[in-house]
Amino acid sequence: MEACLRVLVTGVAGFIGFHVARALMARGDTVLGIDNINDHYARELKLGRLSELKALEDFHFHELDIADIAGLERSIPVAQIEGVVHLAARPGVRDSIQQPLNYVSSNLVGHVNVLELCRRMPDLRHAVYASSSSVYGGNDKLPFSEHDRVDEPMSVYAATKRADELLSHSFAHLYGLPLTGLRFFTVYGPWGRPDMAVWSFTEALFHGRQIKLFNHGRMRRDFTYIDDIVAGVVAVLDRPPPAGHRVYNLGNSHSEDLLHLIGLLERATGHTAKLA
Repeated sequence: MEACLRVLVTGVAGFIGFHVARALMARGDTVLGIDNINDHYARELKLGRLSELKALEDFHFHELDIADIAGLERSIPVAQIEGVVHLAARPGVRDSIQQPLNYVSSNLVGHVNVLELCRRMPDLRHAVYASSSSVYGGNDKLPFSEHDRVDEPMSVYAATKRADELLSHSFAHLYGLPLTGLRFFTVYGPWGRPDMAVWSFTEALFHGRQIKLFNHGRMRRDFTYIDDIVAGVVAVLDRPPPAGHRVYNLGNSHSEDLLHLIGLLERATGHTAKLA
């Protein structure tokens, strides 16, 4: 898929959406970004990302909620869109346990609404959407493979992401849409999310607060730098699946021990962690 595309990026004020939008415009694409700028975490951070994007000539923005199909239909020029990167979603495993309805509204209803928009795009070449490594649930087999079972999600968030994959498969089969899902693993980097480990642990170190760990910190995560995620998203966008729907893992090639991460942050900050 050549450059100079007109790309719709949902969740553009989010961590990954912000970086993907910048990468697309850096190569000459025009980006129409949408985001509802909710308060799931600090709106100031999202507005700061948006301010950076709005300074770029090829960026256009609508404040929209993907769960609002009427608003999407009024604002999105479907006849002009050639590519879609759908990253808008309610993130986080823990909050999904407390607020399941919010996750169903954003991650299920919102996802179907975006698929409906794609169905109405006459020049759509490819739509890429965010899934999650959380779909693997309690799978003990490592490394995770796209061929592993994903029918036992361990959280509402994981269930919504797996449902998104199944809905996308159906839309691809029924309507011939070129769709690809990417199962992101733990992403970190500049402009990251405050609720993610690297940010929250660093903040705790600087302020002398305890870092709460489960299983005594004996956990591993596939930490993946944001630039690698962005490179993967853009590369996939440029390569529509030969037929229908595909799902790929997008992450690091190996996992890291959580205590090792804390040790690195201790050395970088000059502070000793208080573990709980």
